[in-house]
Amino acid sequence: MSKLILPRRRVLALSGGALAAPMIAPGIARAVDDWPNKPVRYINVFPAGGPTDTLSRIVCHQLSELTGQQFIVENKAGSGGNVGADAIAHSPPDGYTIGLYTIASHAIAPTLYAKLPFDAGKDFTGIAMLWSVPNLLMTRLDLPAKTVPDLIDITRKEPGKYSFASSGPGTTPQISGELFKLLAKVNLLHVPYKGSAPAYQDMLAGQVDVMWDNIPGPLQLMRSGKVRGLAVTSAQRHPSVPELPTMAEYLPGYEITSWGGICAPAGVPQPMVDKLSALTQKALEADVVKKAFEQQGATQIWMNPADTMAFRAAEEKRLAPIIKASGAKVE
Repeated sequence: MSKLILPRRRVLALSGGALAAPMIAPGIARAVDDWPNKPVRYINVFPAGGPTDTLSRIVCHQLSELTGQQFIVENKAGSGGNVGADAIAHSPPDGYTIGLYTIASHAIAPTLYAKLPFDAGKDFTGIAMLWSVPNLLMTRLDLPAKTVPDLIDITRKEPGKYSFASSGPGTTPQISGELFKLLAKVNLLHVPYKGSAPAYQDMLAGQVDVMWDNIPGPLQLMRSGKVRGLAVTSAQRHPSVPELPTMAEYLPGYEITSWGGICAPAGVPQPMVDKLSALTQKALEADVVKKAFEQQGATQIWMNPADTMAFRAAEEKRLAPIIKASGAKVE
């Protein structure tokens, strides 16, 4: 029987490669088993006090309870979520920096902005989807518009007189306003802010006239009698405010819903991604989280990592023609 004889260098190369592979795997396994052994930073790409901040803190509190380590929410706002998203993308892929995966920075921004400091499809690892929330259209109490047709009427009569606030360029509140302008054929001045909280302050002070925002914030303002709610942006009426119509009841084809999830920088080892995803699913299953989401008007939409990234890509593709048709853009 003949024998296969390999040169000594080839034998050493093969044996070295065979030894190297198991050396890496145990290291990753230990890192996954030990994770988290210190606090985890969660970057919310919007300011404190807004709807995404409230929902993020609910989830992070439960993750802290499950792991025994703190999940610390750090707010890095600016540029419609892009400042925070950039911070996530350029953090070490070690599982100790995660953050908000949001429609604004990860599905709208790639079309709206001429240039971004990150690639929404390549620079992030999708971990899990968390929630879906429609926007709610609200007006200041002294505005002479009590219904969506009223708002269309006054804005048509005096083009450019009225303004709408948003939590920043590229957010669903801005796109909600732009879609209204497009379908209703009206002219509203867009006034962007660095998040919902400062926009609310100016609305309550009478500095801006109307605003669309993720339903948790407007819901609280409505219930306290500080603003007037007119409609929701989802396809169906929302159970939190069944008395409010949808925008589509007056403007056929009008629909936009905000969503949020968890992401990490690209390059996080898959076993760690899977572990964090499973923990997130467990956190969402907790009764306390289900109740808190319901109180905030948010619907849970957990997805696994692969489906999360596929969903983001599909959303970018779906929203691109709407954004382009609206004429909204940021240089």
